[in-house]
Amino acid sequence: MEGAALIVDQQARGWDFLTNHARVLLAAARDPTARIRDIGAACHITERTAQSIVGDLEQAGYLSREREGRRTRYILHLDGRLRHSTEAHLPVRALLELFTGGDREDLAPEGGSGPGKHAP
Repeated sequence: MEGAALIVDQQARGWDFLTNHARVLLAAARDPTARIRDIGAACHITERTAQSIVGDLEQAGYLSREREGRRTRYILHLDGRLRHSTEAHLPVRALLELFTGGDREDLAPEGGSGPGKHAP
């Protein structure tokens, strides 16, 4: 199999390399002022699912929300560690930099806190 046929075959098998939680975090990293509706559309999930995932990520300390007028800004806490034990030594920043090209200065404010962050 080649190209598009391979992709379609993999999608039909019901699994993917990234979870919806990772996709939502990436969408918030790419556009910190995106509406939930837009995050859902970017991730190919419903608005309700996107809202639930943002809540999960906030509760786990990977992001926080801040009101800016009528909009919400997502503040990412990228020093937190990945959740799976085999990647727990890696910060979330490493995952996001992999998918954003690593040249984004606006991924997160410095000094952010998050799950698994260790004090110096």
